[in-house]
Amino acid sequence: MIYLLLFYEFFKIGLFAIGGGLAALPFLFDLLDKYDWYTTAELTNMIAISESTPGPIAVNMATYVGYHTGGLLGSVVATLALIMPAIIISLLICKAMAVWRDNQYVEMVFSGLRPAVAGLLAAISISLISLALFGTEHFAPGLQLNLKALIFLIVVTPAVFYFNKHPIIFIALGAAVGIIFQL
Repeated sequence: MIYLLLFYEFFKIGLFAIGGGLAALPFLFDLLDKYDWYTTAELTNMIAISESTPGPIAVNMATYVGYHTGGLLGSVVATLALIMPAIIISLLICKAMAVWRDNQYVEMVFSGLRPAVAGLLAAISISLISLALFGTEHFAPGLQLNLKALIFLIVVTPAVFYFNKHPIIFIALGAAVGIIFQL
């Protein structure tokens, strides 16, 4: 039964998480509320591990959650369920785009999807910042601010834009700073 549930939930994520791996994060937070598959702390660790390992974050997350929930078979089921909609939709879109490439309605659909995806990414960014700075995904009065994490965030954000280096450099730097300064 758990495998059917994993397949169903990750197929939905794969179907509706438009815009890349980070767009899947709101769905994973939703799973956190629906099932006892993982805690907020475990989800935060999964995000960090998924960002630190090769491959798309959503696929890494599906594999991790699937393994955490249903073992090796669970990881295979969740991963395949996540990528299956993308494969099916990509094949259908490629076929349709060859015919409808210059259609104004197709362009209008894409122009509406862009801000929606940007909004999803902005919302999850706020949740991730809250997790990093306060240890919870929702802002609330009386939360204890992690001052070390705030200073690191303020230093790293402009450095990412200024130095324009590969993300793995900043991930490794973040891991080292977390160990050294015990963030």
